[in-house]
Formats: sequence, structure tokens, C-alpha cells
Amino acid sequence: MNSPILILSVRGNESDKVQALDLGADDYLTKPFQAGELLARIRAILRRAESRIIQPPEIVAGDLIISLAKRQLLRQGQEIALTRTEFEILSLLAQNIDCVVTYRMLSERIWDDREERDPALLRVHVSNLRKKIEPDPSLPRYIHTEPGVGFRFSAQ
Repeated sequence: MNSPILILSVRGNESDKVQALDLGADDYLTKPFQAGELLARIRAILRRAESRIIQPPEIVAGDLIISLAKRQLLRQGQEIALTRTEFEILSLLAQNIDCVVTYRMLSERIWDDREERDPALLRVHVSNLRKKIEPDPSLPRYIHTEPGVGFRFSAQ
């Protein structure tokens, strides 16, 4: 877990502070303190935490490069335009390489509205996605159907 830790304590001796900081605390504030100082320390911790955020990786699969941070797909170096739904499907599948992602898991992550959570609609989106990324959509290389269950993304 990478959450910042600020210790608020009545214990103000040096050994307690050193021990807390050595155990992973980002800051240590002893009582009594003013609200302004507490807020300033929280802002400072959050600034440091933001600088540690790692960009989501690029997923490379064959001639595909999927940039999660840019929400971009390159195939053989050329950008492929995807709809929001297509990118969400591809992103979820690619982050779970060689694992079956069920229709239900995909639907729940993509659509808020229960009425849209239809496996047939999902299959239509996957079919459209295959037309854009597969060399031969009738013989999928990347997105494989697991009948009655869902889909599996292969990086080979």
C-alpha cells in the first residue's frame, strides 16, 4: 500500500518520532497543534505522494501497443481510433493477459446501467474491436472467445 502516513500524537519525545518515521510514517505532528499547520502538512504529504505516482504501463502484445495513460492504441506504429467502450474492453482484457474475463466482469466495469449489461451487446463491441486490431478477425490472434464465459486476451 502506498498511502501517505501522518502521525498525530501526544508523544513528543525524539525516540518516538524517529521510530515512527523509520517504520514508514511520512510526517509526525505532536499535540497541541494548530489546524493551519495540520492542513499545510497534509498538503505537503499529498504533493510528495503525487510525485511518486507511476504512470500506468504500456502493454505490448505482438504489433499492438496499448497506452493506458494516453488511452491510445497503436498497431504497427499507427494509431487506431477506438470508441470509449472498445478501449475499456481492450484495456480490461489486456491487463488480464491469458486470463478469462467473464461477460459479467466486463459489463459491470464498462456500463453503469444494468439494462446495457447484455452479453449480446458486449459481443458486438468485441466484434467491432476485433475488426480494428486483428490481422484476420475470423481467426483472432489477440481476443479469444471462451464460449458461455467471456473473453481472453493473448499477447502472442
